[in-house]
Amino acid sequence: MALPLPSMNSRALVTGASQGIGRAMARDLAALGHNLILVARREDVLRELAEELQTTHSIIAEVYPCDLADPNQRAELIADITNRDISIIINSAGIASFGPFLKQDWNYETQQFQLNAQAVFELTHAVLPGMVARGEGAICNVGSAAGNVPIPNNATYVFTKAGVNAFTEALHYELKKTGVSCTLLAPGPVREAVIDESEKSIVDKVVPDFLWTTYESCSAETLNAMSKNARRVVPGPLSKAMNVISKVVPTGIICPLMGWFYAKMG
Repeated sequence: MALPLPSMNSRALVTGASQGIGRAMARDLAALGHNLILVARREDVLRELAEELQTTHSIIAEVYPCDLADPNQRAELIADITNRDISIIINSAGIASFGPFLKQDWNYETQQFQLNAQAVFELTHAVLPGMVARGEGAICNVGSAAGNVPIPNNATYVFTKAGVNAFTEALHYELKKTGVSCTLLAPGPVREAVIDESEKSIVDKVVPDFLWTTYESCSAETLNAMSKNARRVVPGPLSKAMNVISKVVPTGIICPLMGWFYAKMG
């Protein structure tokens, strides 16, 4: 099952398009000729990206500034896209927190749930009826290799990503024979190919360089997997290792080790 072909009226919607995986996938989709709807909070960054993609690839790139953690803003976006021809959706926007659950900022934790889980849930529901009616479409929800394991000191994040993982894989099977593909992207550490030492986060410093994958390679591997209607794509060496380890190592052993590691990032 190939990705839907580009058309003048259809759009590929990408959330989290201002940075990271979302931006890399927006660029790759534009290179394939897809018109885009770029969604993120930072309008200035989105407009800069839109101008780049329209100039380079002669496509239409619509800018839709939206805080997807805000239910009201999310509802406005959904109302705008419900009756449009959304041929591809990349639900990439997400945030994380590290450290003991009870010591986290509660507002941030609830925003994390709204963005990582509720927004994926609602946006998928908004575009899916049109895809099924047209008999084609492609969904990619960004979960995480971390969603395979109950990780102490990362509780809210793994709560949201475990839900996205299971939700997406369930839909993958439900949508067979509809013409709509549904793929879970479950990455581990992903970052820019080169990062200045002064700009490295605690995660960058803790995880060795050779274990990272880049946003660009992640996007390329994901679009290839989507074109084959793969159920799950796990890019990068650490992601693949985590995926295997989570299936074979007992929870009682892996959880304390992961919790110790994530406490360092907190």
